Amino acid sequence: MRVTKYEHAALRVEVSGKQLIIDPGVYTTPLTDLGNVIGIVLTHEHPDHWTPEHLDRILKATGGVPIFAPAGVAGAAAGYDITVVAPGDRVELGPFHLEFFGGRHALIHESIPVVDNVGVLVNRVFYYPGDSYAVPKGADIQLLAAPIGAPWLKIGEAMDFVLAVAPRRAFGTHDMTLSVAGRGMGRARLTWATEQGGGEFLELEPGDSADI
Repeated sequence: MRVTKYEHAALRVEVSGKQLIIDPGVYTTPLTDLGNVIGIVLTHEHPDHWTPEHLDRILKATGGVPIFAPAGVAGAAAGYDITVVAPGDRVELGPFHLEFFGGRHALIHESIPVVDNVGVLVNRVFYYPGDSYAVPKGADIQLLAAPIGAPWLKIGEAMDFVLAVAPRRAFGTHDMTLSVAGRGMGRARLTWATEQGGGEFLELEPGDSADI
């Protein structure tokens, strides 16, 4: 399995030549080489995790692929054929086994409605929580995409999340709202948290990949 990080929350997962796209949002530059994409996962409805332009580009390049997302996305993305998933659901898609966790977006402020959110576990080894601290109980996570910057995120809570997951390796994501200094600080904190479980933190830039 190869996981490629793009700007902010967008990820590409490749297994046996087939690809899965996760959360291509407004801060992500247009993705290319989409011919082998067989599915899309959107963790929640906020525009930094999906845009119509990204979906249209992927669907046109592939001739149409399934989109998996929680119910809130189905409402926000009217006109798209969304397969609704919820915590506890499992999906088989080519070489991908997908499991979904969590259910709700982390709280930003009591004045802002909390939306649906699912974390996605791919082939029992790669996990991305979307905008949440949902822990995939019982999974031995070989690679974790850990958010490091957001209006809802306190770095101490992000550290606790990484400590709870105890991945073998991790990298930072959800980071386009941070300055260079802020990104470096967040990475340093999550490096410490990852190392407490004997893991390794990877400093991936957009376009960089990690293999499992």
